[in-house]
Amino acid sequence: MKIDGFRGRLISAGHADYDTARAVWNGAVDRHPRLIARCGGTADVAAAVRFARDRDLEIAVRGGGHNVAGTAVCDDGIVIDLSQMRAVAVDPAGRTARVRGGALWSDVDHETQAHGLATTGGIVSHTGVAGLTLGGGIGFLMRRYGLAVDNLLAAEVVTADGDVVRAAADEHPDLFWALRGGGGNFGVVTSFRFALHPLGPTVLAGPVFWAAEDTVDVLRSYRDFAAAAPDELGTVVRLGTVPPLPVIPENLHGRQAIAVACCYSGAVKDGERAVRALRRFRTPLVDLLGPTPYAAFQSGLDDTVRHGWHYYWKSTNLAGLSDATIDVIAEHAYGARSPRSYTAMFHMGGAVARVPHDATAYAGRDVAHNIVIDGVWLPDEAGEHAATETAWARRFLQALQPHRAPGVYVNFLDSDDAPGRVREAYGERTYRRLAEVKAKYDPDNAFHHNKNIRPD
Repeated sequence: MKIDGFRGRLISAGHADYDTARAVWNGAVDRHPRLIARCGGTADVAAAVRFARDRDLEIAVRGGGHNVAGTAVCDDGIVIDLSQMRAVAVDPAGRTARVRGGALWSDVDHETQAHGLATTGGIVSHTGVAGLTLGGGIGFLMRRYGLAVDNLLAAEVVTADGDVVRAAADEHPDLFWALRGGGGNFGVVTSFRFALHPLGPTVLAGPVFWAAEDTVDVLRSYRDFAAAAPDELGTVVRLGTVPPLPVIPENLHGRQAIAVACCYSGAVKDGERAVRALRRFRTPLVDLLGPTPYAAFQSGLDDTVRHGWHYYWKSTNLAGLSDATIDVIAEHAYGARSPRSYTAMFHMGGAVARVPHDATAYAGRDVAHNIVIDGVWLPDEAGEHAATETAWARRFLQALQPHRAPGVYVNFLDSDDAPGRVREAYGERTYRRLAEVKAKYDPDNAFHHNKNIRPD
């Protein structure tokens, strides 16, 4: 098979690399595309889009391949694979970075930290830049510097017609607005230009663990701590078992515990004052907060969510951390059977909340916390854990229904979430505006293998 104007690599069934090329982060996803077009640059992407459209092929777009729903790969269609397009070019004087569409956040952190700069990225370094950014982009730096989309200055996009356009505030502004939260609905983003900020290379960061039986009291204390936290302090709460990481004492591995992971984006000495109350609450099982290289901290959780493991997610925004909400979390968080399953809760606010609601397509500006329930098991444990972890996540989400806030973070939606949850993620007004932009740039809904917004 040949694609006119394509200089990358074509992989189809029977090729020695086919099974490796079609695999994505979530090992529970097992799809068989007709063709994988591994692109070397923007021209290859445009050629692959035109080829797919001419033949009415199902299109999936792979950046990092990290979305839990497995939208990066399709059955009996073409995967436009950007995984070899990982270059990051930093302009330290202008404090910007140009990032290719297949880059991972580890690529960005590696290059930007060489200049003492950073931008908001995910909390797992093997997450793809494209998917995380296009859905909004939450991370430890968001309370100070905004979401990834708030730091996006421009994007190069291949549209459904195979045209290459630039989207920015002064060029295709409607497309630029939609890309900042609307996901992969509007084209294939082949490069991003981000604003960078001074950071590190050493920051005060790390988790503090307490025993699971202290969960209610820890969360009540955390509620007050988070409400008073400065914008420089990003925190994520994790509930589950203590992961078997080398930095954690071996006698704690596998023990049920609640952890609060922190990253302070200002001076280390100021961070030590900001986290003092948290560290002094009760007697932690272990306190790993300390000065650490930012890039190392960003990759610290990578081994707890490895490629090829099986994942199932459920998520919602929370109205707040009322006593009743905390009781539900404490009751359900440790009900998983698999020791790899966990729950994560993100503290929003700060700079995220100060961006006008209509400035971007990301709609969760008023959310105080969002929560994601992550069922995780090994491939050979599917018979033992697939049903139990799925049921646990669903029960947990159902129990949270009386305490949820409108909306959900679109990047946390799994493949079995009803289409109405995509609309819920944006709210009616933003969704309608996204549908209008979709109708302009992709009226045939060629890019629908995603958290789909149908053209209006």
